[in-house]
Amino acid sequence: MYQFLIRPLLFLFPPEFIHHFTFKILKVAGYLPGLSFVFRNLFSVQDPKLERTLFGITFPNPVGLAAGFDKDALLIDELASFGFGFIEIGTLTPKPQPGNDKPRLFRLPKDQALINRMGFNNRGVDAAVLKLRKRKSKVIVGGNIGKNKITPNDKAGEDYAYCFEALYPYVDYFVVNVSSPNTPGLRELQEKEPLKKLLNEVKALNGKKEKAKPVLLKIAPDLNEAQLNDVVEILQETKTDGVIATNTTISREGLTTDKETVASIGNGGLSGKPLAMRSTEVISFLRNKLGKNYPIIGVGGIMSPQDASDKLKAGADLVQIYTGFIYEGPGLVKRINEEIL
Repeated sequence: MYQFLIRPLLFLFPPEFIHHFTFKILKVAGYLPGLSFVFRNLFSVQDPKLERTLFGITFPNPVGLAAGFDKDALLIDELASFGFGFIEIGTLTPKPQPGNDKPRLFRLPKDQALINRMGFNNRGVDAAVLKLRKRKSKVIVGGNIGKNKITPNDKAGEDYAYCFEALYPYVDYFVVNVSSPNTPGLRELQEKEPLKKLLNEVKALNGKKEKAKPVLLKIAPDLNEAQLNDVVEILQETKTDGVIATNTTISREGLTTDKETVASIGNGGLSGKPLAMRSTEVISFLRNKLGKNYPIIGVGGIMSPQDASDKLKAGADLVQIYTGFIYEGPGLVKRINEEIL
């Protein structure tokens, strides 16, 4: 029903408008007695065989919602009803910021893809904390953290530290995001020395806590082999707890959409089906280099149960969806879990 009725209606409207409109609908629906129960029965798959234990956390199933969909933790309880094993909020920054100029989110239906240059638009980490304090569901939540656009890279550690301290009581794990292509200069933090310094700073803060929480790194799909080798070395040296592969890509290779349309959209990160093969290649590379026990979360181009299976076979322990959730609807979560079983 989603693909043939709901999605065509949603796609009649600009993507960012319909994103916020859908949030309002889901928020209202969350207040209706019994509707969350109906959603859980429709979309959740509960089976002990789906459980995965990673960096000390037991996930009820391996299918999560990637960062970027619910940046500000506005719909944790509502989204939990759709059967996700975990939900990642953010990317969050210390100060609220509007992000880049609109329009900044574009659909490529022929490619089952999105291009976004949102620019870490969010209400600020303190606003997200207020929402997290009020949540009722016990779904596992990850906190994806970044830096404000106006913060120079040599001060980036202060922004990540602020977000870490603010979110620490309310999330189950952290993700250090240095891989978005939409914040000027951010990907420079993926270079060897800046990345090592940043991860060590976050890990040092974590080490001071009575109970340390897992810290993961999210990387771009556009890194070459030498850069990926550097990432592997840094992950091991800093004892970072896991890696998420991958963020969106700046590549436009292999698109079906005509070049004029793509060129008119301009810059931004590409997600969806065209990213599937590259993100799976990165996962396979990381698994080979990091060994069989290092935690890897696979994301990028998961539009079907088969796509998720490909990620898991390549070495991912868990998977996340975003663009697939938009194109395929919440039924995708259920279909992936059923395929895994």
